[in-house]
Amino acid sequence: MSQNPLRCAAIGVGHLGRWHAAKYAALPDTELVAVADADPETARRVAEEHGCAAETDHRALIGRVDAVSIAAPTTLHYAIARDFLDAGCHVLVEKPITATLDEAEALNRLAEERGVVLQVGHLERFNAALRQLAENPLHPRFIESHRLAPYKPRATDVSVVLDLMIHDIDIILALVDSPLAEIRASGARVLTGDIDIANARLEFENGCVANVTSSRISTKSERRMRIFQSHAYASVDFQNRILSFNHLGDVDPETGAPEIHRDERVFDEADALLAEIRAFVAAARGQAPVLVSGRDGQRALETASRITELVQANLNVMGRADGPHSSL
Repeated sequence: MSQNPLRCAAIGVGHLGRWHAAKYAALPDTELVAVADADPETARRVAEEHGCAAETDHRALIGRVDAVSIAAPTTLHYAIARDFLDAGCHVLVEKPITATLDEAEALNRLAEERGVVLQVGHLERFNAALRQLAENPLHPRFIESHRLAPYKPRATDVSVVLDLMIHDIDIILALVDSPLAEIRASGARVLTGDIDIANARLEFENGCVANVTSSRISTKSERRMRIFQSHAYASVDFQNRILSFNHLGDVDPETGAPEIHRDERVFDEADALLAEIRAFVAAARGQAPVLVSGRDGQRALETASRITELVQANLNVMGRADGPHSSL
């Protein structure tokens, strides 16, 4: 017996939200009822692309939809998501989940009380190479990640920690089954008034250590993570969708050294956003668990916030040492 299409909407249809709208319009089991954006012209243009309604106030959609994507500015996530969750609507909110931890906690409690899905748009979790890696038993002892990007003025309303590093924070917290014991962090302002490059060392109670570097002022793009464990390590190239396994084999009788076997798999170009929205729809229908829950998003935000605090504290110390003539 076929189900009725899930009635969906995209809230905030600028750079990213318009792609959410396109996925809902394309899927056979969803109906894009409307899009909403504070800019009437943006809402009208995207709505015309998909033959749906256009709204400037998200509250006009309450009661008309079953599920929404929220891709508005981070400072608006809480208020918009709260309205839909309270109305019993499933919500997929872009990362970071909210601007503050108190807001994230409030949304998670509300979603749990209303019995609806709250999923966070940590898109890298749906990268084909990472999804394949996650199917293997992992016991990380050391993780190293680099996420580098050229300067783009569009994303400078938040620090590089909340813009880029939070992707790797979320992945690492999912891979390491242990509470965080200690965080150390440093960084710098270079082209903007906020943190443009940052490095964090995450130490977990089980002994695993993660070294995480993110920059939005690089001359190249790179999204890579290496996971080391006993007798093996894996390398994930998120950008090119390459997964490499390196593991010890039998001892070479001639050299007395163990052989190192390397298995590499290159994945075809895949639509990670489509995979994310399909997962959200399945969770909303009760057909699958939520892959990136609101609690996952809250943990990532909590860690990212702590890293930001540590970097800012270090910058303040350096600023006092440099004196009033410092250019940074």
